[in-house]
Amino acid sequence: MADEKRLSARRKHTLKSCMLVVANNLLEAEAGVKADEREKFLAEKCPPLELPYSKEELTELCHKLHEQIDLSEEERYCIEFKLNMVLNEVRDLNIKIVDLRGKFKRPRLKKVRMSADAMLKALLGSKHTVNMDLRANLKQVKKEVKEEPAEAVGDWRKNIEDKADRKKMFESS
Repeated sequence: MADEKRLSARRKHTLKSCMLVVANNLLEAEAGVKADEREKFLAEKCPPLELPYSKEELTELCHKLHEQIDLSEEERYCIEFKLNMVLNEVRDLNIKIVDLRGKFKRPRLKKVRMSADAMLKALLGSKHTVNMDLRANLKQVKKEVKEEPAEAVGDWRKNIEDKADRKKMFESS
């Protein structure tokens, strides 16, 4: 069943070559579209240059070109400034993401035995005046002492004799 679904080497080769031909055609079409867009943009932004023959017309053309250059430089500067702002914002956001993830390793803390008073003194410094005695806050419970009747404690020989009678009862039956 698995052998039936597998493609032969020749079939694989033909499929790969067909895929490459299709991909190559798509790349060529995309390159043609980009070239057309570039030509359209250049025609819009840079009209064909007609050189005048007189000196006055040449100077006027130079002034016009300088104004266009100034405008394009201004646009370039604004776009570059916006780009730098966006890049800085992206960098800051990446730093915030790393901070929020907690990528930094936390150091292993040593176990320290410290009483509550010492801990408060370390945290609050000289302001610490409250004495925290945790045992004083615990609930007091009075223990009840059970008193056994004096008869039970009395004569131990009598208890032994009673137990011996029970033993005889079990042996006889």
